[in-house]
Amino acid sequence: MYHYDEYDRALVRERVVQFRDQVDRRISGALSEEEFLPLRLQNGLYLQKHAYMLRVAIPYGTLSAKQLRALAHIAQVHDRGYGHFTTRQNIQFNWIELERVADILDWLAEHDMHAIQTSGNCVRNITTEAFAGVAADEWLDPRPLAEILRQWSTINPEFLFLPRKFKIALCAAAEDRAAVQVHDIGLQLYRNEQGQLLLRVLVGGGLGRTPMIAQPLREGLAWYDVLSYVEAILRVYNRHGRRDNKYKARIKILVKAMGIAAFADEVEREWQPIKDGPAQLCDEEYQRVAASFHRPAYAELASTDLDFGTHLAQDQAFARWVARNVMAHQVPGYASVLLSTKPGLSAPPGDVTAEQMTNVADWSERYGFGEIRVSHEQNLVLPDVRKRDLYALWCEACAAGLGTANGGLLTDIIACPGGDFCALANAKSIPIAQAIQQRFDDLDYLHDLGAISLNISGCMNACGHHHIGNIGILGVDKNGSEWYQFTLGGSQGQQAALGKVIGPSFAAEEVPRVIERIVHTYVDYRESGESFFDTVQRIGLEPFKERVYAEALA
Repeated sequence: MYHYDEYDRALVRERVVQFRDQVDRRISGALSEEEFLPLRLQNGLYLQKHAYMLRVAIPYGTLSAKQLRALAHIAQVHDRGYGHFTTRQNIQFNWIELERVADILDWLAEHDMHAIQTSGNCVRNITTEAFAGVAADEWLDPRPLAEILRQWSTINPEFLFLPRKFKIALCAAAEDRAAVQVHDIGLQLYRNEQGQLLLRVLVGGGLGRTPMIAQPLREGLAWYDVLSYVEAILRVYNRHGRRDNKYKARIKILVKAMGIAAFADEVEREWQPIKDGPAQLCDEEYQRVAASFHRPAYAELASTDLDFGTHLAQDQAFARWVARNVMAHQVPGYASVLLSTKPGLSAPPGDVTAEQMTNVADWSERYGFGEIRVSHEQNLVLPDVRKRDLYALWCEACAAGLGTANGGLLTDIIACPGGDFCALANAKSIPIAQAIQQRFDDLDYLHDLGAISLNISGCMNACGHHHIGNIGILGVDKNGSEWYQFTLGGSQGQQAALGKVIGPSFAAEEVPRVIERIVHTYVDYRESGESFFDTVQRIGLEPFKERVYAEALA
C-alpha cells in the first residue's frame, strides 16, 4: 500500500494545525456556525442529530493493520466503541465532541491518515474495488493511478469550491466491482493488443435525487493523460455547472443539459492547450507511486491444499462461507476473504466495533501481509490469505461476529445510517435492514436464492445506493410518518441499471413481508440458473406488483 512521504505528512500536519485554530475560534464564538460550516465540512466534520460526525478518508479503501488499530483507538476513546464503514470506503464516527476533533485529527496524522475532503463541494475520496491488485480477473492494479489522482486532487485550489461534490472511481478488471458507472467520472483501465495502458472515460453518473448512468466520453485515453483530461472535465464543470440550485448542480445535470456530444467537444477544447503541460504524467512519476504497491512476498504454494479440501468436505458451514465470502486470487495457494459486517440483529450494516477492528488487524498480520480493504458494500476484506489458513480464520471470524456467510446475498444489505443519526433522513434505515435480516435468517434458503442485492437509503441523497440494488428501498416522509418506497431491477457492475418504482410506499412494519412476496415471485418465475436481475428484465415489474399489492399485508 502507499506510504506517505515528507510532502504528504507536511500537508496533513499543516491542515491539522489550521483546523485546530478554526475549532478554537468556533468554540470561543469568534466564528459563527455559518462561518464554520464550510471549514468543518472540508475536514470531514458534520453536525448530525445527536452529535458531530467525523468522516475519515480511506483512499481507495486500503488500510494497514497499524491504521486499523488507530481507528479502533478512536472508536474506543472518542466515540462509543464502534465505527461505521461507508459506501465511499470511508469510516464515520457518529458521537464526536467538537473539543476533541483536533486531537483526533492529530492522531490520524500520526498514522498517515486524515479527513480532508471527505465532505464539501470538492473532489471526494477516490475509490476502486476492494480486491484491487489481487483479483483473478484483473488486468492491472488500478491503485497507483488512484493514488496519483488522490495526490493531485487533495487541496487543489482550483477545485475546492465546485458547484457540488464530485466523485471519481476506477476499475481494471473484467467485472466492475467499483460501480464506476454511477460516478461523476468513471475510469475503466485496460491494456490494448500492444500492451499499452489505456482508459475508457465515463462521465455524468450519479444517484441521489436524479439518478443517472454515466455516459462514455472518451475511449483509448493514454494513462499519462489522465490528470490533464480529468482537469479539463472539472474545468468545464466548474465553469458551466449550476450554482443557483444545489439539486441541479451535479455534473450529470450539466451533461444531460448540454448533451454528451457537446460536452465532449467542450472538454476537448479545454484539454488541448493543457494536455502536454505539467499535468501530463511520466513513467518516472508512475513508477514512484507504483513502487508502494509492490507484490507481497508470496510463498510458493500449491493451488490445492489438502487440509483446506478436507475442511470443505467435512464442514458444511465452512463450505458455505467459502462459496460466498472467499474470492479467487492471482497467486496459487492464496485467496481473498470478505468479512461480513452484516450479522443481523447484533449490529447495523457497516458497523464494526473497536474490538473487531483490532481482531481484523491481528488477522491481517497473522494470515496475510498486514493489509485490509474496505468494500463499497460496507464489508472488510483480507486480500491475501493462504488457503491452508482459511478454516482457522473462519473460526476466529465467526467467534468475533464477522463470519456470516452472506456475501452478495439478500442479507448483505447496504444501508446508510438513516434517521437514527442523519439530520437529512426522512426515515430510519437500520431497523428496516435488521427486520429484513431477521425475517431471512435461514442461510440455506439464502444460498438457494443466490445473489440478490438489497440497498436501503433513508432519503433521496441515496447514500445507501438504493437505485442500483436489485431490490431498492427508499425512506420517504408522509405527513410526518416514515414510509418506504420500493424499486426493482437495479444493478451495479457491467450491467449497471437503475431500479424502477413498483408502486405506492409501505409502512415500516410491512417491509419484511413485501420483501418476502418479492422473493417468492422471483422463485416462482425464475428459470434455471437465472439471477434476480435477469428475471426482472425478462418478466418486467407487473408480476411483482400483482403479488405485492394483491391483498393487505399481514
